[in-house]
Amino acid sequence: METLNQILESEIFNFRSYALKVSQLVSILVIIVVTKLILWVLKKAFFSKNKSSKIKTGSAYALLKIIKYVVWIIAIALVLESIGIKVTLLIAGSAALLVGIGLGLQQTFNDVISGIILLSERSIEVGDVLEIDNDVVIIESIGLRTSKAMNRDDISIIIPNSLITTSKVINWSHQSHQTRFKINVGVAYGSDVDFVIKNLEKSAFEHPEIHNKKLIEARLLNFGSSSLDFQLLFFSSNIFRIGKMKSDIRRLINKNFTNNNIVIAFPQMDLHFKSDIPK
Repeated sequence: METLNQILESEIFNFRSYALKVSQLVSILVIIVVTKLILWVLKKAFFSKNKSSKIKTGSAYALLKIIKYVVWIIAIALVLESIGIKVTLLIAGSAALLVGIGLGLQQTFNDVISGIILLSERSIEVGDVLEIDNDVVIIESIGLRTSKAMNRDDISIIIPNSLITTSKVINWSHQSHQTRFKINVGVAYGSDVDFVIKNLEKSAFEHPEIHNKKLIEARLLNFGSSSLDFQLLFFSSNIFRIGKMKSDIRRLINKNFTNNNIVIAFPQMDLHFKSDIPK
């Protein structure tokens, strides 16, 4: 026992009045190992196959992320205390320095605070489909400063959290598993309105990925300057890849219009000349 005590009390590093002992190094390793073990157990508990289905994956991820940061902050504080650095004195002595750093890293702190808001409020979760700056992305992870997302071109995008919290963001996954989409088309004046509506609804009905085909609806939207403007409305659960689905439906519309002699309008202008203008 004495030998063990002597080993633990032996110095590894000595600088002026400060000495790093073996016991302190062992304490640091124990703190790190215990911290990683706690986080591993928590992760298994949150994402266990036998866990209650009432907790969503996104909510579990957000809660685990917050706990992870709290646990690591406590672990770092314990490490500093174990090597003889008083955390309270360190914070008090570096207050002026922290103010200067805060001013220089204002945007970074803004992103961090935004990350805490996202993780705590859970208004946006992992797996949600968002529309940000006219770009549709699916959220893959939410970090403390940035979030990682994938757009429709399978390009990974790093988004500052402040952009999500301060911009107008459409969450396509927030309300329901299905969303209504629209396709606009203009046909030539003189076309049979009822026949056009029938062909538009038929085109949507032919697509296999339409959700609840009873809700397909076509409308006469407006009398345009060069066309009768129609709108086709339909529901789909394929939110992220809706661009391809819309393209397929437009192809069906073009095919049905061609087969039924319905002319898709193009911009045109009529000029009228008066021949009886006096000299």
